Amino acid sequence: MNRSLILPIAILFGLLFHQWCNTLVIIVPYLIFSILLLNFTAVEIKKLRLLHMTGMNVSLLLFQILVSLGGYLIAKGVGGDEIVAEGVLIAVLCPVAASSVVISCLLGANRETVTAHVILGNLMVAIVAPIYFSFIGLQQDMPFLDSFWLILKRVSPIIAFPFFLALALQFWAPKANAFISRYKAWSLHLWALALAITLGQTINFIFLHGKENIGSIITLGIISIFICAIQFGLGKLIGRKYGDTVAGGQMLGQKNSALGIWMANIYLSPLSSVSIALYSIWQNLFNSWQMYMHERRLKKNC
Repeated sequence: MNRSLILPIAILFGLLFHQWCNTLVIIVPYLIFSILLLNFTAVEIKKLRLLHMTGMNVSLLLFQILVSLGGYLIAKGVGGDEIVAEGVLIAVLCPVAASSVVISCLLGANRETVTAHVILGNLMVAIVAPIYFSFIGLQQDMPFLDSFWLILKRVSPIIAFPFFLALALQFWAPKANAFISRYKAWSLHLWALALAITLGQTINFIFLHGKENIGSIITLGIISIFICAIQFGLGKLIGRKYGDTVAGGQMLGQKNSALGIWMANIYLSPLSSVSIALYSIWQNLFNSWQMYMHERRLKKNC
């Protein structure tokens, strides 16, 4: 199958079979774990400069931190709709997706650059999100440390476990590491399955609870398109400045929608998760177009 068609098919599957997909949500963390393990085994982890943040890392993380809160305050001040404002917050603050490594590398980005930012971006959200949720959303009475620990517990197993497992394999079982890394191309298919499931979860929620908030849902859909375009566009501009246009666009534009939907359901109005769910559709349609254009250029150059 043409790789550029995989993500649109996953989106269509999630839309059509949302009830069935909703029953499979429990396997999404295991899918993301597998995606990261496949990608971590494909890079030399000792080359990842996690303690040395580049200018690109800082620029992208600051954008998420500042614009997410600024967007929330502006949306709240202009329209006064808390659901829409929370949807803006989560669509910008949501961390970079594990699958960004897959798509970025298919498009020619540096694997080490994107892998390091996946770890840094998710850890940043684990710290910043509890601060924001202490005065935004449904859990304002939850102590910061409890909120921080709840999100960290959600992020750490998915990010840390495959990281340290791959590190152990590279040091003590290099043959096993090389064997696993041979199947890194499976990451795209695993991500497509995770996408279908998480999208189906939110579509199912809309069908069950969204009838009374059609106006907010339409507004969130329109806003999510603009946020998606801005983040991919600005990310590419920042990436170009630091010599990797593709990596910059994917690291800012491609979101961990599964984590974003979970955070919205736990801390915010559950309906605000519509923004990141619809954002996931736009980002994956854009990624499919990018892969199609990239494959087309490769064929022309052959």
